[in-house]
Amino acid sequence: MELKFYNTLTKSKETFKPLKGNEVRMYSCGPTVYKDATIGNMRTNIFQDVLRRVLRYNGYTLKHAMNITDVGHLVSDGDEGEDKMEKSAREEGKQPLEIAEFYTKRFFNDLELLNIETPEIICKATDHIKEMMEFVEGLVERGYAYETSTAIYFDVDKLDEYGVLSGINLRDQKAGARVEVDNEKKNPYDFAVWIKAPENHIMKWDSKWGKCYPGWHIECSAMSRKYLGEVFDIHTGGIDLIPTHHENEIAQSKGLTGKNPARFWMHGEYLLINGGKMSKSLGNVYLLKDIIDKGYNPLAYKLFSYSAHYRNKLNFTWENIESSNKALIKLKEAYQKHLNGEDVLSQEEINQLEERFHEAINDDLNMPLAMSTVWEVARYPKKSKQLAELLLKFDSVMGLKIEEEIKENEVEVPENIKILANQRQTAKQEKNWQLADKIREEIIQAGYTIKDTKEGSIIEKL
Repeated sequence: MELKFYNTLTKSKETFKPLKGNEVRMYSCGPTVYKDATIGNMRTNIFQDVLRRVLRYNGYTLKHAMNITDVGHLVSDGDEGEDKMEKSAREEGKQPLEIAEFYTKRFFNDLELLNIETPEIICKATDHIKEMMEFVEGLVERGYAYETSTAIYFDVDKLDEYGVLSGINLRDQKAGARVEVDNEKKNPYDFAVWIKAPENHIMKWDSKWGKCYPGWHIECSAMSRKYLGEVFDIHTGGIDLIPTHHENEIAQSKGLTGKNPARFWMHGEYLLINGGKMSKSLGNVYLLKDIIDKGYNPLAYKLFSYSAHYRNKLNFTWENIESSNKALIKLKEAYQKHLNGEDVLSQEEINQLEERFHEAINDDLNMPLAMSTVWEVARYPKKSKQLAELLLKFDSVMGLKIEEEIKENEVEVPENIKILANQRQTAKQEKNWQLADKIREEIIQAGYTIKDTKEGSIIEKL
């Protein structure tokens, strides 16, 4: 069955085949580990996980590399401000590598909670300074980079074309394109590949240009080349990386090798919060921990992510997570009913259902369409072990662990019990302890218990 992906590079859907044999070589831009990953970041990781699973569903093997940025990512995402790692270290009173280790562990813990597979290769920026330095030296030798008093810059004018992903035209954009932080730059769009470290900069390495540290963009170019070669199959990331980070990755690779490093460039869209952007100023920056603290299974967020195509914006609300949590329970219940069923279906019926699912995932990871088939199987009037096996096969792509038993705290809580719990909470806030105790007894009489924790109240069935 033909597999098609939307390629940001060509702005079209194309048939996918690996460049060499049956192995897919893929690179994903990983986290800058200076703070916790948000649920928006996790949406990108879910998209990349589905991509991995769909490739394997189609019989391919994977060589997937993901970076951990622990140096060089400045607060502007360009060439301005201080290094995000050093800023976070200063604010938390720790060393940058302590910060990196702490948030790297938290990131991988979130991946585990979401049942997101770890790529075959995890590469930390600070472990690859030598490769980056050699890459920069190569760019200078080939005339694609030049030195100023503050940095080594990539010379975008030397390229035959810059802006192949975003479609930006330098000739139209040069006048006032960007604030020129360094007036020694030849072009406002020139970007730093190697930065000369100030005396007080903590993370710096010896080089032919003195004590320096890498630019953000050079990291991915150097590491993808080391592990996947000069040209590989797929490069993924969030849509926010297109205009700067990914354009500059392509520019660097073209400067050194004359080639675009990836055949397919794939990008996940933004997560919205209540119809708007996620921002600290609005107080709506949510972590996976926030979903768990409200008593939801983290995989409910993964299921919720399948309600929109990865290239479309997805709107997060707590009502949607509540609905997705209920849907996850129903999906697990449906699997168990089929597992205990005695009906027998024809192989033709099974094949037709599987073919519809396969066609959907092979059409640029169309998970909303694929999930319609999943629910058709889940609600099938005949209850059959064959359908349970089919759901498990679908779950190799969904990654929802539908075979796991439903936990007590996953059981759907009736609306009247939730109302009582909210009334009890209000009574406690008003220090009306007698009313709070009375409501608690009502909840117990209805067959539920309520536990008070520092994260909030948890309702469970007795």
